[in-house]
Amino acid sequence: MIRVLIADDQQLVRMGLRMLCESAGDMEVAGEAADGREAVELAGRLVPDVVLMDLRMPGLDGTAATERIVAAGPRPRVLALTTFGDDDHLYPALAAGACGFLVKSAPPGELLDAVRRAAAGGTPFSQDVLGRLVERAVSVRTETCPGDLTPREREVLALVAAGLSNQEIADRLHLGVTTVKTHVAALLAKTGCPNRIRLAVFAVRAGLAPG
Repeated sequence: MIRVLIADDQQLVRMGLRMLCESAGDMEVAGEAADGREAVELAGRLVPDVVLMDLRMPGLDGTAATERIVAAGPRPRVLALTTFGDDDHLYPALAAGACGFLVKSAPPGELLDAVRRAAAGGTPFSQDVLGRLVERAVSVRTETCPGDLTPREREVLALVAAGLSNQEIADRLHLGVTTVKTHVAALLAKTGCPNRIRLAVFAVRAGLAPG
């Protein structure tokens, strides 16, 4: 069962997200937070698997709350909720450690799938958000792939860029999860990227992301 914490300052949004999560047979809502400070407190006390984090909240905003939650440990994973005009919040939240981003207008099935992928270690993005992220990554500058990447590492890197979790990559390439983790660790070391999301952006800039 995936335990979800919902953080949003709008009660109607929280109610809608609760109803959606509770409609799925594999999820339960561990709690609700109306602002960033409450989200940090509940995340530490309840230790859910995933936090659905609104980025725009009064007081302590979602980005600052994300940074504090991520700094406390590997769980929970924070999935940011954004709007189409949220680029000023999107990139700081990425740097704060959010594992993925969804627009609030995403279809219910896409949101539930994103929660599952986040809980499994993936990096889910709404297609509109991913498109903007890729466009920004490509426009900033290009990266040159290290010459010592193996063909298998290039395959794994492309799938990381597609937002797949270690288990999903293992299933796709018919590998063990431990082997995938080894490849990801090698990629982080060879590219100098500090985390999976930066690694995904690196892949886009290097032209290795799937088309």
